Amino acid sequence: MSSFKIEGGHRLSGQITPQGAKNEALQVLCATLLTDEPVRIQNVPDIADVNNQIQLLRDIGVKVTENAKGDFTFQADNVDLSFLGSDEFLERSSRLRGSIMLVGPLLARYHRALVSKPGGDKIGRRRVDTHFLGMEKLGAHFRYDAEESIFEITADHLTGTYMLLDEASVTGTANIILAAVLAKGTTTIYNAACEPYIQQLCRMLNQMGAHIEGIASNLLTIHGVAALHGATHHILPDMIEVGSFIGMAAMCGDGILIKDVSYDDLGIIPYTFRRLGISVQRKGDDIYVPCHDHYEIESFIDGSFMTFSDAPWPGLTPDLLSVLLVVATQAKGSVLIHQKMFESRLFFVDKLIDMGAQIILCDPHRAVVVGHDNQLRLRAGRMTSPDIRAGIALLIAAMSAEGTSEISNIQQIDRGYERIDQRLNALGAQITRIP
Repeated sequence: MSSFKIEGGHRLSGQITPQGAKNEALQVLCATLLTDEPVRIQNVPDIADVNNQIQLLRDIGVKVTENAKGDFTFQADNVDLSFLGSDEFLERSSRLRGSIMLVGPLLARYHRALVSKPGGDKIGRRRVDTHFLGMEKLGAHFRYDAEESIFEITADHLTGTYMLLDEASVTGTANIILAAVLAKGTTTIYNAACEPYIQQLCRMLNQMGAHIEGIASNLLTIHGVAALHGATHHILPDMIEVGSFIGMAAMCGDGILIKDVSYDDLGIIPYTFRRLGISVQRKGDDIYVPCHDHYEIESFIDGSFMTFSDAPWPGLTPDLLSVLLVVATQAKGSVLIHQKMFESRLFFVDKLIDMGAQIILCDPHRAVVVGHDNQLRLRAGRMTSPDIRAGIALLIAAMSAEGTSEISNIQQIDRGYERIDQRLNALGAQITRIP
């Protein structure tokens, strides 16, 4: 199991460019299954989860051509349907959370999908009910083999309908969209997720000949079409990586410029960091974060201390709460972090407490952070990355700490952050990868 050795206390400076958005990539890659024509996707991040998804597409017969770094063309004109039911496919799909996104396009085009219960971060229960309930409303038949943990869903044909989603699930919404674009008639999805990832997927599908209305709202109307054609799509910068860099710059930076962030697609993220007292300066489509010797958490108007909680877009993404929690450990003031969605995502705070952070874990969903106001640095420690976002949060903590830390299980970080050690070392960090 690989690990990072981090020599803390080095100040970072310079500029860094975010990778393509991981969550968008996993969705638009699956959309290439909806046509037999070539689909070109640019700004694809070179990270484990995305590379595994691309390999899964290759395995089922999709032709994949790498035009340049991060630039691929996909053509699904000869999909191997027999492989989709093989033990090898099911075993591979079980290790990749994004494999669930294959269900919608496979059902729409080939009328059958078989997939193992997907893997991914160990952050608590992650329901897939929304995916299958939505497809059942379109006319599909669903079966779950509990012994083998295999989902099977079939449909002679899909018919558009009205549906109110039980939760505004991003991947659930995306999967239903991918199925509905080739359904007969009109599908209306209310309480749809409307994150930039979903907006980008809808725009790409419309380029391919779909007819989707209501993009960027929680009410989508999809007029089914008979077939889709090829297109070219450019993936947005990863807003979670942008937020991670803002937090890193506040704790460890002597002035960092984050380039080409697609600022208008960041939503509430810059404002949230400003509420922590961090100066987030917009410069065109870039963000500059100056050196912070001191930053103070705002209070609410009535004087109560700040609360950050996750919510569906345009609310705060749950993927940044781990980073915000770490950054708050060196702020002046107190903040309540309320992780509503996942019950295991805050358990990494015990490592921060071992490093000297003042954190009270109230329950699996809530933690109170009392900031040190940069008067007491965190101590180095040995820790394990439990998931992608906790992993990057622990890396930020280790970079700001006094002494040398070690983080194991870094393949979790590699799943979501491209060559993060090399890119941060270019800014002045001292991170060594130990095989």
